[in-house]
Parts: sequence; structure tokens; C-alpha cells
Amino acid sequence: MLNLTSVDLKKVKTETLIIPVCEDKTIHDNQAISLLIKKAKQLKEFTGKKNDEVIFYDLEEIKAKRVMFLGLGKLEKIDPEALRAFAGRAVKKCMKTNLSEVLLAVPCGKNMKTEIASALEAMMEGAFLGNHIFDKYKKEKKLKPLKKIYLLVKDDMVKKYDLLPARVETVCAGTILAREWVSTPSNDKKPEQFTKSIVTLAEREKLKVSVLNEKELKQKKFGAMLAVGAGSNSKARMVALEYSPKDAKNTIALVGKGVTFDSGGINLKTPGSMEDMKTDMSGAAAVAATLITAAKLKLNVKVVGVIPIVENMPSGSASRPGDVVKSYDGKTVEIGNTDAEGRLILIDALSFCIKKYKPHTIIDIATLTGACVIALGEKIAGVFSFDDELAKAIELSGKKTHERCWRLPMPDDYKKLLKSDLADINNISSSRWGGAITGALFLSEFAGDARWAHIDIAGPASIKKGHEYCGAGGTGFGVRLFCDLLDKL
Repeated sequence: MLNLTSVDLKKVKTETLIIPVCEDKTIHDNQAISLLIKKAKQLKEFTGKKNDEVIFYDLEEIKAKRVMFLGLGKLEKIDPEALRAFAGRAVKKCMKTNLSEVLLAVPCGKNMKTEIASALEAMMEGAFLGNHIFDKYKKEKKLKPLKKIYLLVKDDMVKKYDLLPARVETVCAGTILAREWVSTPSNDKKPEQFTKSIVTLAEREKLKVSVLNEKELKQKKFGAMLAVGAGSNSKARMVALEYSPKDAKNTIALVGKGVTFDSGGINLKTPGSMEDMKTDMSGAAAVAATLITAAKLKLNVKVVGVIPIVENMPSGSASRPGDVVKSYDGKTVEIGNTDAEGRLILIDALSFCIKKYKPHTIIDIATLTGACVIALGEKIAGVFSFDDELAKAIELSGKKTHERCWRLPMPDDYKKLLKSDLADINNISSSRWGGAITGALFLSEFAGDARWAHIDIAGPASIKKGHEYCGAGGTGFGVRLFCDLLDKL
């Protein structure tokens, strides 16, 4: 779908050429493009301000049927994310016009602060991700994705970056896979269905796959995880995926929360906070999609994905507030609130993962707390770790991919808020404040001495209103971040 080209604009044959325009500086050193921009800026209504737009048809200077100019704003605001958004916006405009292809001009001039490799990668990501439509449940398919997306670059760049389109397509396809899993309604992804979908796609990429069913989970004493799934007719599953290239020295483990629907259990959620709980398996989707993507990319690091999958429902067999359960590692947990369920399945998964795989680094990702959304909003994930280097690496990968992460503290004295008079630990804090922190501290009690980090994606896992390169629903947050991070680690 993504292609690099250095075609001469006088000879180009395309339905649509789209050119990004800067408000105050020239960002193209292609003379033909510069002349076209000059012509566009002669119109009073177009100056290159952000969201400015103008279209010319059947220009004499070029054979393209239409040339669209989209404003980026001032030069100081043009970074990889601005280019990512530009490309997504451009592709969506073509889709709405029922076009089949587009040619995007990549800015490359002396004024550009963004390196060409970063600009190219960002524009490819925005274009590919913006070309996605999740209309599986719509009878009428109003839009169609573009078949071809071309990026116009200099002659020497076509060969220099010839491997980049395939890599970006692979990573973004993983992001879209995670998006679609998250957006799928819960009646179509009960634990057994979600497990089957993961296993089918993982085996296709030759990943080593193992699944523990409810009977095996009971035999191996996954007490905390089973307590969460006890109220549902759909039985719990634990999925483990392994990508093991030859000569890989380190093992990186990813653990993803997979609650396919979270009613809150006996501590039933209130109306308004339950409707979106099909997204409570976003961490699991990110981990599974990352493992599948790692195999496609043939990364030179061993990656393990451990994915606990349950449905949290109220019934006569559901766990109750005040119950005490025994976790996989032997610690007892008092269930102070059945709606603090994600941490219960994660502690068993973390303990199991550390014991079985002995990873060099282990990272869990979960839609864990509303408190994190209150702290950081809906667009930024919280990162918790005792390892400065690991936390920094996650933040840097988040910055590069614009899957933004912000490190939050884990003060030792907050641990006393999890004290239980009955058990070794309580699954909720005795204080209503700092819930994201105490949730992370609860998990840390089961990470042992491992090099561990926790990413709380309760905010950015899904969006109600789409933006330039992501429609409403699941965002696939974490896949691009992890793929970049695995290269760093």
C-alpha cells in the first residue's frame, strides 16, 4: 500500500496530489512544488495556517486531476506528530471523495527541523493508520480504504529508505489489529472467543502458543485470577505467546490485562461508567498484537507475552467484597472491591511469567485505574517503575511514537494504604486519593526483584471521537510504543 516515488511532477499521473504547506516558511526544495504553493497562497483564503485548505483542478503545470494544499501552521509547530496528522487527514479526505490512490509530497527543505527519516516514518504511519475503517457491524459500507498511497521524495531517498514502507506497514497493521480487538463488542469476544482469535493469528506467525483453561488454572492455583472470573459463565483463560529468534540473549516479557467486559462484579459499576467496558482488554490486545508484529519484523530479541483473559460479572458464584483469595505466588489478598479486578489477574500473570520465563525485563500494560485518567487526562499513559533507565526508555519511545507516557511516583509510605487486617494485602487503598499510585504499588508487591514497569493506559486506550489518523473506538495504544522500545532494549 505504501510506496516511495520520485516521479517528475510534469509527468505524474495521479488522481490527487496533496501538498503540506507551512504558514511562515518554505519547507519544500522541489521547485515545481514551491511554484504550486506560491500559486495557492495568492488566494486570500489560503495562507498555510493550520487546517487551511484549498483545491485546484486540472492545472496546466501538472497532470494530476486535483492538487490539494493543506496548511500545517507555523514552522515551529511542525514536528513528526504534525506530519503524522497531516497524512492521516489527507488520506481521510481522499476516502470521503471515493478516491483509490493519493500522492503525498514529503516536505524536505533547509528550514525543516524534523529529520527526513522521522518525517517519512511519521507520514507513513499517519497515512496507513488513517486509511483504516472499522465498519464490520455496519450493513452499509460508506467508505473504502485507498488502494495505494505514494510519498513523493527526492531520487536518492527512494533507494535509501526502500525498507521503511514495509516496516511501517507491519507495525501499523499490528496497531490496527489491536484497535479492532478493542472495538469489538464484548458479546463477540468472550474469553474463549478472544483466546481463539489470538491463538489463530499467533500460530499463523509461528509463535509458540500455550493456553491454560480454567481446570488447569485451578490445578496451578491461579487463585486471584480465578476469583475475578468466578461470576461469569465464560471461563477464564491464560494465553502465553513466545517469539524466540536464534541467538537472542535477553528475554523481554509483556503482560496485558484482558478483561473482555468489566461490569464491576458485585461492586457493580454505575450507568455511564459501564458502557465502554468492552475496552478493558486493551492491554491484552496491545501485547498480543506486539508479539505477532515482532514475529513479522523478525526482531532479534526474545519476547514473551502473557495474557490473562477473564470476564468480570455479578452472579451467585461471583467473588464478594471481603473475600480472601490466595494468589499464584502464595500471598493472600483481601478483595476490598470487586471492581479493582485488573490488578488481581495481573498479579497472577506477573508471578507466573517471572517464575516460568525469568525475563530480563517485564512490563505490564493495563487499563487499570480511573485515577490515572484524572491525573493525566485521556491522551497520556502513566508509567510506574523503580528502574530509572527502563522508565526513561518507555517515555522516549512514547515521545517518538506519540503514544505519550508520563512517569508517576511510587512512594514507599503509600504501601501502608494497602494493609489488610485479614490478609497479606488488600486489593484497594484505604484512601480515595492516589489510586493510580496504590494500584501500581499493589502490582509491585508481586514483581519481586524483577526489572519491572507498569503502564496504565486507562486514558488513551480508546477514544469517543476520532482524530486525523484514528477513528472512534480502540486506539491500539502500546503496539507502536512497544515495537520501538523492543529495538531500544
